[in-house]
Amino acid sequence: MLQQYREHIRITFHLAYPVMLSQLGHMMVNVADAVMVGQLGATPLAAASLANVIFHLLLMFGIGISYGITPLVAAADGEGNIPRSGQLLKHATLINVITGILLFGIVLAGNRTLAYLNQPEHVVTLATPYLNIITLSMVPLMIFQTYRQFAEGLSDTKTAMKIVIITNLFNVGLNYILIYGKLGFPAMGLNGAGWASLISRIILAGWMAFYVFRSFVSYRIGFTFGNYRKVIFRKILNIGLPAGFQYIFEVGAFGFAVIMIGWLGTNALAAHQIAINMAAISYMAASGLSAAATIRVGNQWGRKDIEQLRTAAFTIFGMVIVFMAFCAAVFVAGREFFPSLYIDDPEVISIAASLLVIAGFFQLSDGIQVVSLGALRGLEDVRIPTLLTFLAYWVLALPAGYLLAFPLGMGVRGIWTGLLIGLTIAAIVLFLRFRHLTRKLLPA
Repeated sequence: MLQQYREHIRITFHLAYPVMLSQLGHMMVNVADAVMVGQLGATPLAAASLANVIFHLLLMFGIGISYGITPLVAAADGEGNIPRSGQLLKHATLINVITGILLFGIVLAGNRTLAYLNQPEHVVTLATPYLNIITLSMVPLMIFQTYRQFAEGLSDTKTAMKIVIITNLFNVGLNYILIYGKLGFPAMGLNGAGWASLISRIILAGWMAFYVFRSFVSYRIGFTFGNYRKVIFRKILNIGLPAGFQYIFEVGAFGFAVIMIGWLGTNALAAHQIAINMAAISYMAASGLSAAATIRVGNQWGRKDIEQLRTAAFTIFGMVIVFMAFCAAVFVAGREFFPSLYIDDPEVISIAASLLVIAGFFQLSDGIQVVSLGALRGLEDVRIPTLLTFLAYWVLALPAGYLLAFPLGMGVRGIWTGLLIGLTIAAIVLFLRFRHLTRKLLPA
């Protein structure tokens, strides 16, 4: 039994660590922006936080849509069905490009809503043009996600990692040039960070598409047009749409939390941006294990090997618990140090330090819920988990956060405590659902 778990850990690690680094790479674009923009003061940092609420809410919905292809390709790979995987890629490409264009239009049309969110006026003034710039990156990011999720469904997780890391280094260099005005360029401030992200993401999409076209020759039907089938569109969207709404409910809850925090002032908003950047780093790493859970469960589901499916999944649950416990300890120990890397405002640092303690508490819940969602996605079970995430975040977490923050006077710490409650409930119910479903699948 021990040898069996060791083998599952080895396989999972080799699948998960590239996704972890790739996800962290995406997150590091925001971290680099926040650190460099933070040197300009609390107001630009708060403006970046506010603009990213709207952008990331819809972007994460798009990423959820793109996840529709991964478990289907993993299952087809488990069956050895190459033509089916190629057809899935072709249909997913069209779905994701259209999704990217629609999301771009929604964000562009809705950026004026910033003025009606009861946020500090000077923050809104800076946030609006920055939001306009970063919306342009919606389409290339969706193209990148198409080919990335296809490759991950075939257990190729390393290439996306390498591409993301290299383009992120390029992004940091562009940030330095465009934010501060180096090499003859004008100093663009916050807007410079937006342009740097856009350029980097265009490169990201083109590079990943070229790699898949060149390396997966047997699947090149995925690059053709025409002969689309409604049944395949429906199959992808039946997974992708609920997965997208899972992200809408979770990221939207955190986004609405930002709006409530904005009612408390610029310093609270800037402190939240710092703390959420740190928490998002560990979350992105945990989401690498979630992606591995989708691949491993989906592959074993294609083979109809339920015993190995459960063993693989519970191994991943153990791995995420160990990893997130370590992150919790790091957050609590470094609660004063990490915020000082972003800004030198003592009040902002003090608020951010208290939020990192709360973030430490919700690390385990965050890790378990995201791996549970990945494992359930591998079983193509997405509708009930979507409802559960809605109830956990919007019916419980946000009302509790509002009550603690305003009537009970806890301020930003109360909002974060509400989020902790929602994450913990989501983790419990999603894990129990996976265990229940897979028990029913075991042979009598």
